[in-house]
Amino acid sequence: MIPLPDAFRRVPLAHRALHDIEDGRPENSRAAIRAAMKAGYGIEIDLQLSSDGRAMVFHDYDLGRLTGVKGPVQQRSASDLGQIGLKGGDEGIPTFAEVLEIVGGRVPLLVELKDQHGQMGQGDRRLETAVARDVAGYGGPLALMSFNPHSVAALRELAPAVPRGLTTCGYRRMNWPLLKSGVREHLRAIPDFDRAGAVFISHDSKDLNNPRVADLRAEGVAILCWTIRSRQAERDARSRADNVTFEGYLPDVPS
Repeated sequence: MIPLPDAFRRVPLAHRALHDIEDGRPENSRAAIRAAMKAGYGIEIDLQLSSDGRAMVFHDYDLGRLTGVKGPVQQRSASDLGQIGLKGGDEGIPTFAEVLEIVGGRVPLLVELKDQHGQMGQGDRRLETAVARDVAGYGGPLALMSFNPHSVAALRELAPAVPRGLTTCGYRRMNWPLLKSGVREHLRAIPDFDRAGAVFISHDSKDLNNPRVADLRAEGVAILCWTIRSRQAERDARSRADNVTFEGYLPDVPS
């Protein structure tokens, strides 16, 4: 297995890039990505799939919250999505390939593939295949992750040269109302870590007391956490995690 580059343990990761809509930097936008790089931070982004099989840098399944258009991302082509303006900015939705070119290996890039089928089950691997195609030959610190362990396991085959991890949490019903209780119970224990070929987790900061997290850290597994929104929360999280994904404040960058 490919180890997680040390930079992911050291450099704070800007959640959905260094976004600030009042400054014209929507989340997961080119402007937010460039701002994070300028400040010396790593970057965390999200991927959804276009109708024509391209990985797009966008968090939600539906366009409504982040753009002036409604409807599923998966029903639009990459070209159409690129023309849909992000609220609070002056740009459309970028492709993953374009973002890789912008970052160019200069800062750590943590990439979350969103579950495409709703119940964390075995999918059609279209998004994973698109991601593998885009990352082929990329140089610089890069890591891929997903809440869906089947997705991470697929990446083990499709992109074996890129470190993989699981995005994890306590799977409380109030936060995951559409996920079946049995699935929540299964994922809560992080049982698929080895099967998926993972080398790190990115865990909900509110659930860092989870004994499984402590056990993994004792084994030398890198523990990242999300989403930290203050310096005090960062200090608390760093007692149980190696690094933070942050938003809403500016953490120190190690020299």
